[in-house]
Amino acid sequence: MMLRYCGALTGAIIAIGSFLGGESLDDLERNEKAIEPAVRAYNSFKERVGHTLCSEIQRIRYGKSYRLSIPEERQIFRDMSSRSTKGCQEVCGIAAQVGAAVILSLRNPTGC
Repeated sequence: MMLRYCGALTGAIIAIGSFLGGESLDDLERNEKAIEPAVRAYNSFKERVGHTLCSEIQRIRYGKSYRLSIPEERQIFRDMSSRSTKGCQEVCGIAAQVGAAVILSLRNPTGC
């Protein structure tokens, strides 16, 4: 079984890294500045959602984990996801909120 982090969380962390990170991996100083905010986003997401791994989020939200590499299970998951606002739709929204909150706090650290 492959362990995969939630894609929405990954996107939020990429956005933070893009906002703060350097142009290359060699820009260690700028890349280091992105680590703490990325960890903040990760922890906030985990606290709000209950986990960071897709399969575990599925268990929490849908009662079971689906093997998305199997077409039949992927279709069942898609059908269930489209009928539930408490699943991926809500999780994606939480990831967007978390990422945006971190980026906004970095743009305006004093809150003014």
